[in-house]
Amino acid sequence: MDHRAVIAGISAKDRAALTTRSDAPGLWHLAGHLGLICLTGAWISLGGTLWWALLPVHGVFLVFLFALAHEATHRTPFATPWLNDWVGRACGLVLILPFEWFRYFHLAHHRHTNIPGKDPELGNGGLPKTWRAYWWRVSGLPYWAQVIQQTVALALGWGMEEYIPRSARPLIIREARVMVAIYIAGLLSLFFTPALFWLWILPVLLGQPALRLYLMAEHGRCAFVADILDNTRTTFTNRIVRFLAWNMPYHTEHHALPSVPFHALPRLHRIMAPHLKHTAPGYRWFNRWLLRDLPRA
Repeated sequence: MDHRAVIAGISAKDRAALTTRSDAPGLWHLAGHLGLICLTGAWISLGGTLWWALLPVHGVFLVFLFALAHEATHRTPFATPWLNDWVGRACGLVLILPFEWFRYFHLAHHRHTNIPGKDPELGNGGLPKTWRAYWWRVSGLPYWAQVIQQTVALALGWGMEEYIPRSARPLIIREARVMVAIYIAGLLSLFFTPALFWLWILPVLLGQPALRLYLMAEHGRCAFVADILDNTRTTFTNRIVRFLAWNMPYHTEHHALPSVPFHALPRLHRIMAPHLKHTAPGYRWFNRWLLRDLPRA
């Protein structure tokens, strides 16, 4: 049984309930996520006890806004369309990830999940092949180099892959130019106050490895086939990770039915659980499993 057969087995009534969108769950979840960011940011700003130890924690809270940006590309976190778009753009600004470009990049990933030559997420060569490559990926430095280059290229009108419709390209270029202007202004502000460095630049550098470790489990070591049950993994984890990742550890479920909002994914999981082919008991387990078989040179 493939994912299409599993989804076809869900009644019309249950499917309608699963795909119903609402502003309230997303706004409450967003308030909680932003609350954590504000709490750690305030402690760092005030120089509270062991404030420096909160820098990577603050960074993790920031970089996991990626999960919300990812969800917003589907316009599912909120029922109000413009709310999805502007929240996605704000998250993209934090992550140097042009949201309008990312929307089409991610939708192409959904259309061709784990298919070499078609899935743009495989453009970085897939999983690392050695220990050195693994730790280089986990450092997050290749990510920052890639997204900075991508943002500048888009601002110049370059880097428009064929999966980006021509009608969307002017908006993508405008967004990238606005982002570049904001980043330049932010860098200039460092001459007057170091706040941006301590509350954004350094924390996201320290927090990015956690996101890299998380993302490798989504499709890593899954089959290069079109069946979502075979090319995507659901990872069982604790409530904290599920909260920060907006329930995206239920990743097979998300790919099988992308129109289901984050808050309904646990319900979809209960339906799909007997049919899942790739699962992991945790992100630490997955990365240990991956490292165990990688050559050290």
